[in-house]
Amino acid sequence: MAKKGIILTGDRPTGPLHLGHFIGSLQNRVCMQKEYQQYIIIADMQALTDHSKTPEIVRKNVFEITLDYLACGINPEESTIFIQSLVPEIAELTMYLLNLVTVSRLERNPTVKDEMKQKGFGSNVPAGFLMYPVSQAADITAFGANLVPVGEDQVPVIEQTVEIVRSFNRTYGKVLVEPKPLLSRISRLPGLDGKTKMSKSLKNAIYLSDTNDEIAQKVKKMFTDPGHIRAADPGKIEGNSVFTYLDAFDPDIKGLAMLKENYQRGGVPDSETKKRLAETLINLIHPIRQKRMELSKDMGAIIHILQSGTMRAREKAALTLSKVRSAMKIDYF
Repeated sequence: MAKKGIILTGDRPTGPLHLGHFIGSLQNRVCMQKEYQQYIIIADMQALTDHSKTPEIVRKNVFEITLDYLACGINPEESTIFIQSLVPEIAELTMYLLNLVTVSRLERNPTVKDEMKQKGFGSNVPAGFLMYPVSQAADITAFGANLVPVGEDQVPVIEQTVEIVRSFNRTYGKVLVEPKPLLSRISRLPGLDGKTKMSKSLKNAIYLSDTNDEIAQKVKKMFTDPGHIRAADPGKIEGNSVFTYLDAFDPDIKGLAMLKENYQRGGVPDSETKKRLAETLINLIHPIRQKRMELSKDMGAIIHILQSGTMRAREKAALTLSKVRSAMKIDYF
């Protein structure tokens, strides 16, 4: 059956994958891999923009998140998983695209501004970090992707990719494809503190490799309704992280609706809602963690998947770069 289109998605290997990744794009990747030609990039070069002095962390997590992908249901026969740094065509395309965007435009990108603030860079931001939207544009356009599963915080990066594509096509001829963002039902999951998105650096995440006890302990510390002091008090579900997570992951929609009504009316302790959430997340993550443990027993097979995927990715990117060089009149020989 012919594929409907091309998807480019992936993650920076700065740590193991967490529930924010799962709800933000992993579910889409698993569901759509049968219908679309899907490339999943492990963006190690982008991870080095803020881990340049600790590359061993990036190296380790390349394999860790590959295990996460496979354990969640990514099929390497249907999806191409590859390592960014081993596809030099992406770096070459990044250099060409950098000439089509200004530093001031990169500094105005909301995603970049938020992450710079979060990491405390200020005016000392590494040049590689500042230009990572251009690197992402090269990731996307090298494979002709027309869909990119992202969380809502990454939409500005896709918008900037479209700007760059249009600039390239106006200048050199229509070669690159304009992508569209693909948002999940719940595109952004707050961290356990209820204030920011889930992040390893902020220590507010639940990981797909967490044990049942770790999940239960993290849920116990989650932000709820600060005005819900006693169980008899009416509680608010808006801004209540426990209910945000239940909306995202609890399969019992009718039961959850009843819990919400009772909580808002009063009489339901936070401990009851947290217990329900812990059980829901354990039921979700436990089989993923078990499969992950089994897969980790054969790292040779994992390496083979990455090698094969990277070779296929290079072949695809090379075709795009051939067209790009020809359009730019730099196909010298």
